[in-house]
Amino acid sequence: MKAPVRVGDLRHRVIIESAVRTSDGAGGSTTEWNTVAEVWAAIWSRTADESFTLDRVAGTASHDIWIRHRSDVTPAMRFRCGARIFDILGAIDVEDRNAWLKCPCSERDL
Repeated sequence: MKAPVRVGDLRHRVIIESAVRTSDGAGGSTTEWNTVAEVWAAIWSRTADESFTLDRVAGTASHDIWIRHRSDVTPAMRFRCGARIFDILGAIDVEDRNAWLKCPCSERDL
């Protein structure tokens, strides 16, 4: 399989974020998102859906986000592009060549 992305497709500046949990002092924790890196990405939409959840309509969309290969991206992280948040569902090294990373992502609450 040849990677269907070219350098010219990397039009979106995205921030890779990782979650950091800190104790709130009352037995719980709070989650903060720290910036890992800012990279160029290609964002390709795949599907969209909406459902009625918790007395409201909630939209979800799935995307493939392509970036240059990084070995530190995991499904515990997320991408942020402006106000949009993309939860990373996986990190696939396309062709096992350490050239491109394909990340299937989910965007919620549209």
